[in-house]
Amino acid sequence: MAVLPFRPSPFFANKNKAFWRLQMLGWSGAMLLRAMSSLANNQPASFLVLVLIATITGFSISLLLAVVYHQLIGQRPLMTWGVTMVVLPFAVSLYAFMDGWVIALYRPDSIASFAQLFIGVFYLDATLLGAWSALYYAINFFLRIEEQNDQLMRLENQATSAQLAMLRYQLNPHFLFNTLNSISTLVLLKQTDQANAMLTRLSSFLRYTLINPPTGRVTVAQEVETLKLYLDIERMRFEERLRTTFRIDESCKDGLLPSLLLQPLVENAIKYAVSPQESGAEITIAAGLLGQNLRITVSDTGPGMTAQNAENRSSGITYDGREQVSTGVGLANIRDRLVQAYGTSHRFDMYEPPEGGFAVTIEIPFEKRQSSSAPASVTPRSALAV
Repeated sequence: MAVLPFRPSPFFANKNKAFWRLQMLGWSGAMLLRAMSSLANNQPASFLVLVLIATITGFSISLLLAVVYHQLIGQRPLMTWGVTMVVLPFAVSLYAFMDGWVIALYRPDSIASFAQLFIGVFYLDATLLGAWSALYYAINFFLRIEEQNDQLMRLENQATSAQLAMLRYQLNPHFLFNTLNSISTLVLLKQTDQANAMLTRLSSFLRYTLINPPTGRVTVAQEVETLKLYLDIERMRFEERLRTTFRIDESCKDGLLPSLLLQPLVENAIKYAVSPQESGAEITIAAGLLGQNLRITVSDTGPGMTAQNAENRSSGITYDGREQVSTGVGLANIRDRLVQAYGTSHRFDMYEPPEGGFAVTIEIPFEKRQSSSAPASVTPRSALAV
């Protein structure tokens, strides 16, 4: 594919250069029209000198107006338009005076008085400078609106990025506390191999959460590998009580989704399905394509939404009596992240399957990473063996 040797840039990228281009183009066009009008009215060729002088005069006066207007455009409307209504007639009068004086010198034997010549050219000069002033204000007001819109968009993007970052980093601190306590217990029991394995998995998981940008996206395959790191850590705590099943279609492994989108869903299932039951529960993570959408379902075989603490499941806040024992953000965090990332182009459903338990289904537009983008890295599970 052929590549252009230059990169096109907006016309007003350099305002100073754009002003001089428009200035030269506009006054050249005005001079051309006046010259053609003079020749069409059987004026001698020497009259073109007057047209040139008139154009140079108007060009010079417009530069003075540009300096004045530049100072006025940032003032209050009353100040801007009030001073403009005073300055513009004065500039037109000066322009007409210069034109009339030049014509009087060119035609010393003319029967028309200077006042008649002044009035005769006043209308034409007023039209030129009036149109020039209108264009100057219109273009500059347009550019100011564009700059304000660009600034507003930048602020909105920054706010969105900041909110996504805040939501991404709202991980349940009890996961870290419980994991560290489990590692401490293993050390006290002198089970150093298991403690080392658990610590290695924890460091790999935390490294992934910190290296990947909060607003970044990863593939389904990468998210699943990271999720397995998290589950390996939790499985060392819950042992056979935590059972997992992955049903990931090959067709969707390259699909993109926000990083760490599934971890809070699985954490929620562990908290409300695995932890409260002596027999534990099974967590199933399924992903596949549904038309043009990527569909992900996280379900468990726990007590579902009919349990006593079900009302806290979506918020992630749980209590032991009157004491709050969990500060997790729960499923509301996932919903907010999806809204920030996809707007209305997503689906987020919580429900109880017919066979019991609890399930969350997410549908987002299916997108693949472009080849020029560098994928986020996930530490292979084989490298975690100790």
